[in-house]
Amino acid sequence: MAGQLSPTGRFERILFATDGSEFCEGAERVAFAMAERFGGTLQLASVVITNPAAESVAPEMIQAAETETRALLDRLHADAAKRGIASVTIFRRGSDPDVEIAAAAEEHGADVIVMGRRGKRGLMKRMTGDATTKVVGAAKCSVLVVPEGAAMWRRRILLATDGSRFSDAAAVAAARIAEICRLPVTVISTVRESFTDERAAQAEEAAARVHDHLAGKGLEVDKVVLRGDPDKLIPETAAAREADLIVMGTHGRTGWERVMVGSVTQSVIGASPNPVLAVKL
Repeated sequence: MAGQLSPTGRFERILFATDGSEFCEGAERVAFAMAERFGGTLQLASVVITNPAAESVAPEMIQAAETETRALLDRLHADAAKRGIASVTIFRRGSDPDVEIAAAAEEHGADVIVMGRRGKRGLMKRMTGDATTKVVGAAKCSVLVVPEGAAMWRRRILLATDGSRFSDAAAVAAARIAEICRLPVTVISTVRESFTDERAAQAEEAAARVHDHLAGKGLEVDKVVLRGDPDKLIPETAAAREADLIVMGTHGRTGWERVMVGSVTQSVIGASPNPVLAVKL
């Protein structure tokens, strides 16, 4: 993996964000499996949620949370060592877990954040909750959101493209994963009912261009262009093609784009029973 020039194709530093709940079990499985498969380093991160008021009113509760969190990180670090995976622990305190996770990823040069879709202590409050969405929007690296029961992909990658530069970045990441994991790729482009003929033709062209790029790398690839809502068609096509990883681009990281996540990305993350990789430029 060393020496790659494209940051969207690197998976050398994998930051696993966890609150220790059962909702993070799928993300834990996938993060460890990725580190083994890609030869990466695991950055094991967890946040104690606190603020000045809590420190003043209930310092013993904050201390208990710190003790629990450090024990969690020590357990994960030991598990990584047993599996021959290089790892570091990252302990943070703050009032906004999404801010802390995004900051930790930037400070430690993470290539991807792996996190669960839900959680018990604010990190991932509810299905595609505010914190998860904010991490996807705020992080400068890609974010892999993993449902509780999901595992490492073994069958097929579904790559969603709309012809944008964000989708091109997703194609780079999907190609690298397909090469390492030796998996076929299905490229999907969707045509909304409201699209003009010109915009529909662009969707066809986008799918063909990405298909040809992946085929040129010697990958097994096919493509589909479907008419309808992408937030429904993407997970439905993943299920029909037995794809167990969805890769798609998401917004950039300046201005509003830094904190907002497209509605399609958010919908797909919420609907998919399998991991969804939101790729950032």
